Amino acid sequence: MHLESYLFFNGRCEEAIEFYQRALGAEVVMMMRNRESPEKPPPGTLPPGSDDKILHATLRIGTSNLMLSDGHNDGKPVFNGFSLSLDAADEAEALRLFTALADGGTVQMPLAKTFWSPKFGMVADRFGVSWMVSVVH
Repeated sequence: MHLESYLFFNGRCEEAIEFYQRALGAEVVMMMRNRESPEKPPPGTLPPGSDDKILHATLRIGTSNLMLSDGHNDGKPVFNGFSLSLDAADEAEALRLFTALADGGTVQMPLAKTFWSPKFGMVADRFGVSWMVSVVH
C-alpha cells in the first residue's frame, strides 16, 4: 500500500506549483488542464473560465509525490486538520525550506531545537497549507 496527499487549491493551483518549485525544488511530473481532458465535464459542472485551470498535477518533492488540482475553482482554498511533514537532511536545509515556505505565510512554531530534532518548526504557507519541517537523523 502507498499513500499520497492530494490538495485542492480552488483556482490557485498553478500559483502553488510555481511556489513549490521555487521553495522546495518540486519537479512537475504531470500536469493536465481542464481543456486537455480526454473527457469533458458535464455542462455547468465547472464555473466559466475554468478551461485553463489545473485538472490534475503531480509534483515530485524529494522522493515523494504530491498531487494537486484546482478542483472546482470555486474560491479560496481551505486546508484544515493536517500538516505535510518535510524531513531535511541537516539544519541548513531545514532553515532553507522553512524560510521558503514562510514567505507570504504564517510561522506557527519557529524553527528551533526540540527533544526529537535539532531543528523543528511549523509554518502555514501562503495558501494555508500547514508544513512541519524537521531534521531527522
